Amino acid sequence: MRTPPLPVRDGLNPVRLQLPQRGVTSGPGHVPGTDEHTVWLTVLDYLVARFPADESRLREKVAGREVVDDRGQPVDETTPFVPGGAVSLYRDPPVESRVPFEIDVLHEDDDLLVVDKPHFLATMPRGAYVVESVVVRLRRATGLSEISPAHRLDRVTAGVLVLTKRREVRGRYQELFARRRVVKTYEAVSAGQPDVGLPHVVRNRVVKERGVLQAEIVSGEPNTETRIEMLDQCTDPVQGVLRRFRLYPRTGKIHQLRLHMASIGSPILNDNFYPSFYDVAPDDYAAPVQLLARSLAFDDPVTGRRREFVSRRELAAWVPPEQSAGDR
Repeated sequence: MRTPPLPVRDGLNPVRLQLPQRGVTSGPGHVPGTDEHTVWLTVLDYLVARFPADESRLREKVAGREVVDDRGQPVDETTPFVPGGAVSLYRDPPVESRVPFEIDVLHEDDDLLVVDKPHFLATMPRGAYVVESVVVRLRRATGLSEISPAHRLDRVTAGVLVLTKRREVRGRYQELFARRRVVKTYEAVSAGQPDVGLPHVVRNRVVKERGVLQAEIVSGEPNTETRIEMLDQCTDPVQGVLRRFRLYPRTGKIHQLRLHMASIGSPILNDNFYPSFYDVAPDDYAAPVQLLARSLAFDDPVTGRRREFVSRRELAAWVPPEQSAGDR
């Protein structure tokens, strides 16, 4: 396992940028980046060409010795561009408003930190959600810079999330999820009437194209599988009949459960992606998607013991049948 040339700083990993492999030296008057076979004269030339809007900050970082090569040596204004090389630096995080929900800890030991993630909090720092992610919040709160998720939950999904605390064990726990050796259960609430008999197993091929918001079901060999059961139903004065489902995913494709529920005529309540997309402001917390990662169970690859973790959260839209409109 490679040791990063820069440490985690304030809960954030450095960014490692791979330099292009091939090219010809740019000559006088050449505009960097306009030829796919260009090799820039210096590393700084390349960085400015790649991130022109950040030129002033990049020059400040280079002057401050905050950009380093893979040996940890600082890059300066004259450091030559080496095709196929790499540099690391800290990117400036976006300005973010705090997501007003807290992370609850379910379990902690020397290797694991298991939490009950709230809706609206990203698992990993990415895009517009960097500081407002489980990983960065926990690193800052605990001082443990090696905290990393063994798997991921969508930003809009709540529930059980397993994180590792040490780099030495990270791969063993991540492999459990990659090899489908974890029993996962979810709960979902829907106002839709399923058009299939339950319980029902959905198997199909799901693809998510880069830059496209929604995943889609396409023809071909199945790469997803979810068993869907209905637990019970209740009556809500606004939504009418609501149904609560238990979901058992055997695979973990992006948006799999949300897409599978929509495919049987029971889209998850408040899901603004499926069956059709509608925009929701990032700071609109009024109607969380009613999907919860209820439990995880697996044989621990380090201790050999059976582990099971259960969320203590409840889906806000669900009204227990004894409290439904007809009984109030």
